Amino acid sequence: FVPLSTYKTSCISKEQIAPKVYELTFTKPAGFAFRPGQFVLFQIPLVGKPEDVQVRSLSIASSPKEDFLLFCMKLKEGGRISRWIEEILEEGMDVVMQGPLGVFTLDRSTDKPYVFLATGTGLSPIRSHLKWALEEEKDMRPMHLIFCVREECDLFWTDQFKSLVKAFPNFTFSISLTRGPDTWAGFRGRVYEV
Repeated sequence: FVPLSTYKTSCISKEQIAPKVYELTFTKPAGFAFRPGQFVLFQIPLVGKPEDVQVRSLSIASSPKEDFLLFCMKLKEGGRISRWIEEILEEGMDVVMQGPLGVFTLDRSTDKPYVFLATGTGLSPIRSHLKWALEEEKDMRPMHLIFCVREECDLFWTDQFKSLVKAFPNFTFSISLTRGPDTWAGFRGRVYEV
């Protein structure tokens, strides 16, 4: 058993980017290194009972070379971390985290294309993968992302992926809505159907 490394980080920003979805940005502690696709455990106190602390995992959405840590969280009514984000977390607040953990990493031993499928905030580790593979590693294999949400209002970070499409000819990006309006010209249906 190897004990987890513990770090103190500070909240840079908290922004609601879609209904019930928050983007959280934290400082990157000195010595903290991770691989795209990994996650950390945040020590989250219970609202109203700060001595009751439990860990909650969040996937890292930033790439290893970005100088901040980015996370994305969909709120669940009454959830410990959801209440903490809405009621307690503020810019400048220090938070303790452990990690990194996880093996949802890219297989670099193959030259096969990458196909990324994401729904909702499951996009977080995919953002990390793509920013790293395209911008940092200059990996030129074909890569495709299909991002699925219910309605247009649920979309987020799409401008970032559209910018990657313009910058990297080997990358394509598709959006699918399960409840798109009649005017929606993109894909329709769940991500596995697309």
